[in-house]
Amino acid sequence: MSMFCYQCQETAKGTGCTTTGVCGKDEKVANIQDLLIYVLKGISNVSTRARALGIEKEEVNKFVVDSLFMTITNANFDYDRFVEKIREGLEIRDRLRDDYLKAGGTLPSDLHESVNWKADTAEEFDVKSQTAGILTQENEDVRSLRELTIYGLKGMAAYTEHANNLGYKDDTIHKFIQEALTATTNDNLTVEELINLVNETGKYGVAAMALLDKAHTSTYGNPEITKVNIGVGTNPGILISGHDLRDMEDLLKQTEGTGVDVYTHSEMLPANYYPAFKKYKHFIGNYGNAWWKQKEEFETFNGPVLFTTNCIVPPRKNASYFERVYTTGSSGFTGFKHIPERPEGGQKDFSEIIEQAKKCKPPVEIEKGEITGGFAHNQVLALADKIVDAVKSGAIRKFFVMAGCDGRMKNRAYYTEFASALPEDTVILTAGCAKYRYNKLPLGDINGIPRVLDAGQCNDSYSLAVIALKLKEVFDLKDINELPIAYNIAWYEQKAVIVLLALLYLGVKNIHLGPTLPAFLSPNVGKVLVEKFGIAGIGTVEDDIKLFLNN
Repeated sequence: MSMFCYQCQETAKGTGCTTTGVCGKDEKVANIQDLLIYVLKGISNVSTRARALGIEKEEVNKFVVDSLFMTITNANFDYDRFVEKIREGLEIRDRLRDDYLKAGGTLPSDLHESVNWKADTAEEFDVKSQTAGILTQENEDVRSLRELTIYGLKGMAAYTEHANNLGYKDDTIHKFIQEALTATTNDNLTVEELINLVNETGKYGVAAMALLDKAHTSTYGNPEITKVNIGVGTNPGILISGHDLRDMEDLLKQTEGTGVDVYTHSEMLPANYYPAFKKYKHFIGNYGNAWWKQKEEFETFNGPVLFTTNCIVPPRKNASYFERVYTTGSSGFTGFKHIPERPEGGQKDFSEIIEQAKKCKPPVEIEKGEITGGFAHNQVLALADKIVDAVKSGAIRKFFVMAGCDGRMKNRAYYTEFASALPEDTVILTAGCAKYRYNKLPLGDINGIPRVLDAGQCNDSYSLAVIALKLKEVFDLKDINELPIAYNIAWYEQKAVIVLLALLYLGVKNIHLGPTLPAFLSPNVGKVLVEKFGIAGIGTVEDDIKLFLNN
């Protein structure tokens, strides 16, 4: 096989992509991403030891989370960017190693080879990438637990980077990420110790999501119940996709008064819920649906598209929008223009995008109406009395957490059918782009409480955990699993993995995960998750609803 990757839900045949990624990455990109992870392991081996001598470098922390983020599914397809990143990583590792040795540190001779490996050219990188991948670990269970940890770290890094971009940092998270990467190179760890490492990853996943929640709400205010316009205006527009709200802020400031409108796309939809962004009159609303429909929707939008993070679908050859797409941050695609990082204390420069937008036609309207969201923890807790009364009176029988990701597979229609078939005395709690499977259905409300409560982006699954913990307190329950809440979660990529690990760390059991279980779970590791946490897949809509309502 020319590559091997099984980190996403759509991996080929449910086992692994071996020639080309279903996501669209070719073998060179897949392998160079593996090599970047290998380099991160070398950096982390050194930084973990250096930290014990009081040596902690901001450039190391930033580089590690940036690099992990770049390897998330659908984030970056630009081979040359990865080559540059690996060169930078080797230089950072060597500077850190020199500082550590000068401070009196020592490096054992049996350290992982990534600590000392040297190369400079892309050709050398390509050769090494053939022996730096997932399958170099032959023990299936060890490989499964290591990759489960690494995929959790990738999701954690994404959330940490967004928080860092807003000036919110927690060095203990960076410390753990690097310690965990180091642990994945330790052949002496037992399976039980690796399971403990997975659990610790969930613990720090909670910390990372809490940090990002603090960063978002402190900077932009608590999300409010908001009716979001899904129609269009008459001005040319810019469509912003991804997750980074700092990029959203920079774009709104720079487009003000230019005659160019701004629309959110996919996971950027929840930006509409924040008070700080509502003051911009040229912020029109949301255009389109989940990420996988972008090929058609970018055509009809007519204006430039800005990717702030992952969820890029490689465009068709000769796609009319190819010259209108820009990337920034950890995202990238060969041929798309990339917007550099913001200078210290400044903003990113989006002037080129704005000037192009002025020359474009307004978006073609593909739908009309509004969708309601903004039910993050602060807003839901403000409704706590009303919700508690509805539960006690029997008006609400059960809550269904249907957070997570959307995707292309036809069997994801299950989630639309599931939401449609739920009894009218049930409420859906959601976050992430999975909501596009049902957030436009006419499901109504219960005593004024909408039957779909959208908390926001995938990272806002933290809000759902906060809500559950608060309800546990209000109902004076000893166990979070005693609440009338069922978990039927869709997943796609590594941010969903860290959300899952965070929920498991918080003690949530009997989570159903679909549309398929992760290929990176070996039979033995899957068995542990089933026995310890009650993890299960999905069945038919009818059977699953009966199962959930009877438990």
